[in-house]
Amino acid sequence: MRTVDVKGISIGIGSPKIVVPIVGRTEAEIIDDARNLSKIECDLVEWRVDFFEQVTDFQMVIALSKKITECLVEKPLLFTFRTKKEGGVSDLLDSDYFLLYQMMIQKGCLDLLDIELFMDDQLVQQTIQLAQAKGIKVIMCNHDFEQTPEKKEIISRLCRMQEMNADICKIAVMPQTSKDVLTLLEASNEMKMNHADRPIVTMSMGKLGLVSRLTGEIFGSALTFGTDRTASAPGQISAVKLRQLLNILSLSEN
Repeated sequence: MRTVDVKGISIGIGSPKIVVPIVGRTEAEIIDDARNLSKIECDLVEWRVDFFEQVTDFQMVIALSKKITECLVEKPLLFTFRTKKEGGVSDLLDSDYFLLYQMMIQKGCLDLLDIELFMDDQLVQQTIQLAQAKGIKVIMCNHDFEQTPEKKEIISRLCRMQEMNADICKIAVMPQTSKDVLTLLEASNEMKMNHADRPIVTMSMGKLGLVSRLTGEIFGSALTFGTDRTASAPGQISAVKLRQLLNILSLSEN
């Protein structure tokens, strides 16, 4: 299992690293969030650019990414446009999604890039190659807000992300029953033990799936998502509480 190292943060070893999203709609809100997140207990910051009301102005997005990075100082920035079909708040044509990403890779400031699995394979591969050539790590992801697929399918999707050379492979699913949560955890553990050669990120969303956000060190999930002010997905809890709980559950003797 190899780790992914970004600005002194080693993803894939020890307790899950905490990611907190910026979900502001205006530039002022986003900068305010970034300044606040530079001071709180988290390891990485995710800019959910689909919340930004001027997201279609790509030059403005690029300029704002530089301001965010200045505010965060040494904390790594994950750049994410979440499409509506996977739980995002705005949408772009697929061609614009990839154009935004390519422009950000060439001119923006970011350390990690979120790319959705179920997009055009050729464009995904081109974008991964462009990002990695610039030293940007790629988190490939899939979100199912309706259900929890069977264990075999969860593992299959994670393996496909790995085969496509993502640096980190992520899946988030929605449980309807406690058995669904167990399915996600079993899939995570089996992926970790039998297939993964790089960090994976798995979560069962909503309050029912909260345990999956806390037990990553046991079952194999390398990142967990918390909140500062506003959640970006169901089931997220405050980063402060998340850190406390992760410390309690840590397998480390320290």
